Amino acid sequence: MPRFATPTGITALALTVVALAAHADTSKLPLNGDVGPNPTLVKPVKSLLPTVNIAPAEPWADGKAPTAAAGTQVAAFATGLDHPRWVHVLPNGDVLVAETNAPPRPDDGKGIKGVAMKMVQKRAGAAPASANRITLLRDADGDGRPEVREVFLSGLNSPFGMALVGDTFYVANTDAVIAYPYKAGQTQIDPASGRKLTDLPAGDINHHWTKSLIASPDGSRLYATVGSNSNVAENGIAAEEGRAAIWEIDRATGNKRLFATGLRNPNGMAWMASGGTQVLWTVANERDELGSDLVPDYLTSVRDGAFYGWPYSWYGQHVDDRVKPQRPDLVQRAVAPDYALGAHVAALGLTAANGKLPAALAAGQGDSGVFIGLHGSWNRNPLSGYKVVYLPFKDGKPQGLPIDVLTGFVNKDGKAQGRPVGVAMDTRGALLVVDDVGNTVWRVTPR
Repeated sequence: MPRFATPTGITALALTVVALAAHADTSKLPLNGDVGPNPTLVKPVKSLLPTVNIAPAEPWADGKAPTAAAGTQVAAFATGLDHPRWVHVLPNGDVLVAETNAPPRPDDGKGIKGVAMKMVQKRAGAAPASANRITLLRDADGDGRPEVREVFLSGLNSPFGMALVGDTFYVANTDAVIAYPYKAGQTQIDPASGRKLTDLPAGDINHHWTKSLIASPDGSRLYATVGSNSNVAENGIAAEEGRAAIWEIDRATGNKRLFATGLRNPNGMAWMASGGTQVLWTVANERDELGSDLVPDYLTSVRDGAFYGWPYSWYGQHVDDRVKPQRPDLVQRAVAPDYALGAHVAALGLTAANGKLPAALAAGQGDSGVFIGLHGSWNRNPLSGYKVVYLPFKDGKPQGLPIDVLTGFVNKDGKAQGRPVGVAMDTRGALLVVDDVGNTVWRVTPR
């Protein structure tokens, strides 16, 4: 029998792999060198073991909170949640929070490297079983504290994205979009009332399991994100069918088509005005194991029919020679993203800004903007992300550098007290931030 065939032996070897990989490569770029419309793109750094550097989870002590930007303040809107990941605000002001985590994925992360990655995820606070529910929070009197907290919908399958169009509420489970009848003001939905609108790629690997969801401005279509089944197609291209993409779904029929492809792990989406039209934007996580300075995660407008490179090339047409066989025909088509957010920041949450909060952060810097939740790196030294930023827009494009909104998620001992994920604007103009390590929804308002 091979030396490390037993589970105990595999775990021991995985521990050794993690220890050897710690801090293997260090960033050499100046501050914000990998941020903006024209980031510095260095040569890939390849090594036998990837850099593994993550802030271990150690949730907030009582009374502690992230640090809010000057001119703003932050308070806990809801605490004691069960691994909250995503947030959606209904027109009547009710706040819906998806308490969720990865589904069973028996074929994801097999072998020594897979076991090592699972250990890293556990250390980062990403290991709890999924609660598989959506919780409703209602703050009717506007004092920043919800008087109503109800289980809105249960019995789901790793739910993530949510959307409301008219009297139909949609949930993106990890494997399908489900539609439910909804009446304004109701605090619970009967799980049995749901009907499947369409399937989404899932399966026994389901590496990037989260599926975000947004409705078109006219409500006729839904858009769903589907991340890749691997880092760089190491499970084979066949396993990537329909993945690393944004799907457009006809709301009336459930028919769907690929809207954009080559996006390794798109998550949050938002509509932004440009030249009198509404343009879809997304944040995406790029590939790992090319060094601390590659590849920048990004924010980009999403063009119908566009290919964004994954897995064959990164940041436009920079070929990734780890992928075999190559597809030069697709590389030639690859579109470079609009704006780099920094290497390995793990951009997840995205929402269009409105109200008074942007003015408190960036007076005179653009006529609109977006808030972005940066969940935080594991494959970079030093750490990156672990914060929420605001990025002003002008004339339909990002302008300048991101402005820190919430920081302090990593304490002086290098422990992650929280990790921001979903973001949304509430009906009173405050920013809501879901923190999956702190099990909290934070609320940011002008001071």
